[in-house]
Amino acid sequence: MALKVYDTLRGRKEEFAPVTSGTAGIYFCGMTVQDKPHIGHMLAFVAGDMIRRYLLFKGFKVTYVQNFTDIDDKIIAKANEEGVDYRTIAERNMKEYFTYAEELNIMRADVYPLATEHIGDIVALIRTLEEKGFAYAVGGDVYYRVRNFSRYGRLSKRNVDELVSGARIDVGEAKEDPLDFTLWKAAKEGEPAWESPWGMGRPGWHIECSAMSMKYLGTTIDMHGGGQDLVFPHHENEIAQSEAATGKQFIRYWMHNGLLNLRGEKMSKSTGHFFAIEDIVKEFSGEVVRFYLLSTHFRSSTEFSRERLREAEAGLERIRNVCVWIDERLESPRGAQNAAVSPESSRLIAFTDEAVAAFLDAMDDDFNSGEAVGHVFRLVRELNRIRAEGNGAEVPSFEAFEKARGAFETFDRILGLFKGGLPKAGREIPPEVSALVAEREAARKAKDWKRADELRGRVAALGFVIEDRPAGPLVKPAR
Repeated sequence: MALKVYDTLRGRKEEFAPVTSGTAGIYFCGMTVQDKPHIGHMLAFVAGDMIRRYLLFKGFKVTYVQNFTDIDDKIIAKANEEGVDYRTIAERNMKEYFTYAEELNIMRADVYPLATEHIGDIVALIRTLEEKGFAYAVGGDVYYRVRNFSRYGRLSKRNVDELVSGARIDVGEAKEDPLDFTLWKAAKEGEPAWESPWGMGRPGWHIECSAMSMKYLGTTIDMHGGGQDLVFPHHENEIAQSEAATGKQFIRYWMHNGLLNLRGEKMSKSTGHFFAIEDIVKEFSGEVVRFYLLSTHFRSSTEFSRERLREAEAGLERIRNVCVWIDERLESPRGAQNAAVSPESSRLIAFTDEAVAAFLDAMDDDFNSGEAVGHVFRLVRELNRIRAEGNGAEVPSFEAFEKARGAFETFDRILGLFKGGLPKAGREIPPEVSALVAEREAARKAKDWKRADELRGRVAALGFVIEDRPAGPLVKPAR
C-alpha cells in the first residue's frame, strides 16, 4: 500500500509525492517560548516525531526543521514582569522543552532555527514582497496587502470579504485595509530591536516561519505541520507571504494535528487552561504520555484526563510484559522451545506477519497510529493466549518467538514506545541476590523446602522474584 497523506488545503488524502524522490522535508511550527511547554504542545511534537520516524522507516531521507519563536509581545511582557532580558525567558523555556522532549522520546530536529538568528533572512523576504507590491511600509511598520494575493483564504476555507467583518485596525496602526497583517514592527522604547531598511524594529510572527522554512527546505516544502489552531491566520499568512515572494507552491501537504481538550475547552496558555508537562510527568512516565498521545489518530481532538493516562499506562505495561516474556523465551536454551515447526509455531508466525502488515497499512493511511496501536494489541493478546496455555508440546519454536520479537522492534522503531529500546528480561542481578539464589538451589537439591522458601522470601524482600524452570531458576525484578 502506498503512503497516503491528508492535505488540509485540498481536503483529501493524496498519495505522498515529495518534491525530490526519496527525500522528505518537514517543517513543524514550534513553541513561542514565553512559558513552559504544556501537554497540548507535546501532542504536536509527538505527532511530528511519529511522522518523521515512519518516513525514515520507509527509507526516506528526512530533513526535519522545528523553529522556536524567541521574540514576541508575550515574551517581552514576561521579561518585563520578571525584570530580566527577553533572552533569559526564551532560553529558559527552550531548555524546558528539550528536557520534556527527551522524556517523551522525541528525536532531535535537524535544525531548530530561532527568529532572532534569522533577521537578515526575514528582512530579505519582506523586501522581496515590497518590491512585488505585496508589502508596504508606514511609519516604520511594514504590512502585507492581503487583497493582492488572490488565493488568500484557501487553506482555512474562508472568503476574504467575509473576513472583513472580523478584522480591525488597532490603535497606532496605519493599515491600508483591516485585513492586512504585520510583517515588521517598528521598535517601541525599551524593546529589543534590530536594524532594517524601515528603521529599528522586529519581525512579525508569521514572516519568520516563511523565511526560516524556505531557508532550510527550499521554496516548495513537502510537509508543514502544526496544530489546527494555526490554520488561520498563521498558516494562511505563511502561504500568502511565501507564494507571493516565490511564485511557487509553498507546501505540498499541510498536516494539522487535533487539539487536546480539558472539560471541552482547548488547552491554551493564554487562558491559563492547560497542564504543564512538568506536572504530568511527576505522575506518569514520559513513555506513558507518549503512548497516550499516539493512541488516537493525530488529527483527532482528544479529551485529556488522568483516567485516560492510567488506561494508557496499563496498556503500555501489557506491551512491556509481553516483550519481556518473549525475551525470556529467547534467552532460555533452545531445547526448551519446540525444535519442530509445530502448528502453534506456524500459527504464531502467520499471525505476526498479518499483524505487522495491518500495522503498516494503518500507518500508510495518513499515519493512523491509533489504528496501528490496535494491531499491536492484537499480537499482544495472541501471545498472552500462548503464555496462558503453559509449556506444553505446542509451545512455538525459537524462530516463531524471534519473528514476534522482530514485530515489536518494528512497532517500537515507528512509534518510539520505549526510550531504551524494547524491554528485555531481567536486569543486572546484585551479588547478594545471586548468592541467595545459589543457596536456595542448594537447599532445593537437599529437599530442604522450608529453607528454600525462606530464601525465596529474602530474595523477594530485595525486589526480585524467582521462577523455577527445567533449565534452572530465572531471576527477575518484581513488578
